[in-house]
Amino acid sequence: MADRHFIAFWNLENLFDTEDAPRSGGLDRRLAADLKGWDAAVLDQKLGQIAQAIAAMDGGAGPGILGVCEVESAGVLKRLVQKLGSRKWGFVHAEGLDARGIDTAFLYRRDRYKVDRKKVFTHFVMRRTYTRDILQAGFATAAGRSLVLLANHWPSRSGGQFESEPYRMTAAETLAHWHTRIHEEQGEDIAVLAMGDFNDEPFDRSLVHYALATNARDRVAGRPGSGPLRVVRRFLNLAAPLAGSGEGTYFYGGQPNMLDQILAGRALVTGSAGLRLDGPMSILRPPGVTGRPRPFLRPALRGGIQADGFSDHHAVGVALVED
Repeated sequence: MADRHFIAFWNLENLFDTEDAPRSGGLDRRLAADLKGWDAAVLDQKLGQIAQAIAAMDGGAGPGILGVCEVESAGVLKRLVQKLGSRKWGFVHAEGLDARGIDTAFLYRRDRYKVDRKKVFTHFVMRRTYTRDILQAGFATAAGRSLVLLANHWPSRSGGQFESEPYRMTAAETLAHWHTRIHEEQGEDIAVLAMGDFNDEPFDRSLVHYALATNARDRVAGRPGSGPLRVVRRFLNLAAPLAGSGEGTYFYGGQPNMLDQILAGRALVTGSAGLRLDGPMSILRPPGVTGRPRPFLRPALRGGIQADGFSDHHAVGVALVED
C-alpha cells in the first residue's frame, strides 16, 4: 500500500516571543511599539490557537511536514511543538537577518521523517538591508525516499506592488538558481517542493519569468536537455488553478489574493522520485473559519487581540504518495 504524505505551509502572522525576550541588533527598540502588551499569556493563547489549527489539517490527521514563516525564534518553535502535544514533532530553523526578526522554518514529524542537517541551507534576500529568507532542508521518508523542501517568504509589497516587485524578482531568481543547483548535485529525479508566502500572485512576473513556475504540466514534465543553454527546470505552480477563482489565502482591501503557494518540481509531477503528487493544492482553513482568514493581531493594534483568531493568512497543503 502506498504511503501518503501531507505537506503544508502557513504564514503564522507575527509569531513573536514575549515583549521582554532578549533581542540583539536593536530589534528590541524597533519592535517595542508593536509588541507592547505581548506577554506570556498572549503568546500562550496564540500558540494554542495555532496548534489547534495544525492538528485539524488533513481531516484531523495533521501534516507530516509544515513549512512556516513569520516566526521569531527557535524558542517560539519549541513552545509550539510543546503545544502540539503527543505527536513527536521536531523543527528546522535558521536565525534570520530580517529587519523585523521573523524567519522561515519547518515543523516535521520525527517519527516519520529524518532531516539531513548537512543539507540545510538558508539565504537572505537583499533589499536596502537583509530581508526575508529562503530555507532549504532535505528530508527522508521512513522508506528512504528523499524530498527537498524550500520555505520562502519573499519581500512584501510595502511601498507599492510594482515599486517593490524587483525585490521579489531577486528572490524568485534565487529560488530558480537553487532549484537548478539541487538537481545538479542530487540528480534529475530528486523530489523538490517549494512553498511559501511569495507576496505575488501565481501569474505575476516574479513567479512566471524568474522562478520559472508555470501552470502547464507538460512544460514541467519534459526532461531537460543537455548543455547549459538548454537546461530549463520549471516548477508546476499548484496554486495557479485557484488564482482568479474568488479563493485566496490573504485578503487586501476586501479582495482575495493567492499569495501562499506550493510549487512542485519535475520528479513529483512524473513520479520518477518514487514520490508523486496526489491531487491538487488545497486551502486549509482553521476550525470554524470560512471565507477570509481570521487574524489574531497584537495587543498594540487598535482593537487588540482576537481570542478566536489564528493568522491573517490561510495555510495551503498538498498530498504526496510514495510508490
